[in-house]
Amino acid sequence: MQQGPYQYTQATAVAHGKQEGDDAHFVGHFGTTCMGIVCDGVGSARAGRRAARRAVNYLKETFQRRPQAWSLCKTMAVAVENINRILYRAGMEDYERPEFLSTLAMVVVEGDQLCGVNVGDSPVYLIRDNGLIQLSRAHVSDAPGMEHVLTQALGAQETVEPFFFTETLLPGDRLLLCSDGLTAVLSPEEMAQRVHAGAGALLRAAEQKVDGRLPDDTTVVTCQVQEIHPVQQLKQMDLAIPEKLAPDDVIDGYRLIRSLIQNDRTWLADKNGRQCVLKFAPVEARRDERILDAFVHEAWNANRIEGRFFPKAWIPEHRTARYYVMEYIHAPSLRYRLDTKQKPLKVDDAIALGCFLLKAEQFLLGRDLVHGDLKPENILLVDGPKGREYRLIDFGSIVEVFSTISRAGTPSYLAPERFEGVPISESTEIFATGVVLYEALTRQLPYGEVEPFQTPTFRRPKPVRAFNRNVPAWLEAVIMKAIEVDPERRYGHYSEMLFDLTHPDKVKPHFDSRAPLLERNPLAFYKWGFWLMLVANIVLLVAFMHR
Repeated sequence: MQQGPYQYTQATAVAHGKQEGDDAHFVGHFGTTCMGIVCDGVGSARAGRRAARRAVNYLKETFQRRPQAWSLCKTMAVAVENINRILYRAGMEDYERPEFLSTLAMVVVEGDQLCGVNVGDSPVYLIRDNGLIQLSRAHVSDAPGMEHVLTQALGAQETVEPFFFTETLLPGDRLLLCSDGLTAVLSPEEMAQRVHAGAGALLRAAEQKVDGRLPDDTTVVTCQVQEIHPVQQLKQMDLAIPEKLAPDDVIDGYRLIRSLIQNDRTWLADKNGRQCVLKFAPVEARRDERILDAFVHEAWNANRIEGRFFPKAWIPEHRTARYYVMEYIHAPSLRYRLDTKQKPLKVDDAIALGCFLLKAEQFLLGRDLVHGDLKPENILLVDGPKGREYRLIDFGSIVEVFSTISRAGTPSYLAPERFEGVPISESTEIFATGVVLYEALTRQLPYGEVEPFQTPTFRRPKPVRAFNRNVPAWLEAVIMKAIEVDPERRYGHYSEMLFDLTHPDKVKPHFDSRAPLLERNPLAFYKWGFWLMLVANIVLLVAFMHR
């Protein structure tokens, strides 16, 4: 399977005579990270199969939720320690002895850096220039006749002593992870000869060698590094990060004119009579790898996002400092327009804005990205040849969809679930879009101003038309549905909201679930009222007749 800079394959088979195997595995990628895991549940343990599956799921989910500040190796060390303790305690609770036992072979690749770990005898190999190099170290007894007895396994004791390893990879390198069912049948030379054909070919070779009677469960995972990810290439460049910048400084032919932001890292510049914007890496990136990573990702995203929704951006090929260049757009922000004119947008302009934001987000989603910080400050109002146009700015906020960066963005525009650590998604971006439209039409925030680090209470917002009677009922319904506190009652996809914005006649009324019945459904309210009054009158009539 081809996945960007990585090509990975996987195959598994159960031992001859068994209905279900004890192995579990995963291979795949998320963002710029590629991961491979093979766990071999200890066959003599009563819960070996369950241990292998539980370990794979836990390790995969841990890396998908990994804190930005944690390195690959730190995340791996913490994750292995935790899953070992979980499996050990599960055995003691269910069986009063360790029975959730499994081996582990795991690698995580980011750019040209590999971090790996193994527990037990499931090996990890690096194939380079047709040579097979074992990166892992088997945890087995060295006593004669006891070579297959494990000395380490996940879940065997409350603490475990894994073997960790790192490697700098080259384009064309292959990684091979497998359970010991493969090494019991094929020699290292046989594996090296066939690994280029993928996991399936290795498994078939093993089956053919024993006439289909595999002595043990056999799982094979391969991963080839096709190329070093562009983000890592950018990061590895030897570039200066200027500590101080001043007007008239000249860097690679760009003359700095004036700072555009107080931190003096974003500058209006001129080159050959053409104005542009230069954004430099923070000075802290010299010492903090997390900050450097964030800026490199920002520059890479800016460079690869082409479209009419954002300013054009590029990374000069022969630069000497760590910066990227953006098109300079001389236009006010939506925030400036709302604050200076002291009145909301016209309805038609707000509809056009909503369509623009949703199409821009659809564009990003096609690249597995979301903006992450939709707000009036990041929306430019541009006078185009056909009237008003919009542009989104702030490449630094753009992140991968389903990123778990807690509270990334501006608090007043975050969906309620974001305060609970739920990943960024279409639904949470739709909430921010709805808040922007609500504010653009009312100059009010539906849930009030939220301060950083505050966990807000999302009380029932006032309808849009309570502030602006020019807003049609159908548009109010669209916005109120977009800012629903309950994700189940909110639009789930950009296309759904975009359809309603462009098909007013199809929009259904939408009411907050916390609203009184009279407001949510007047007809139902009066029907119930009629029947209650009728019953009450009958009761009174019967009581009167029996007096």
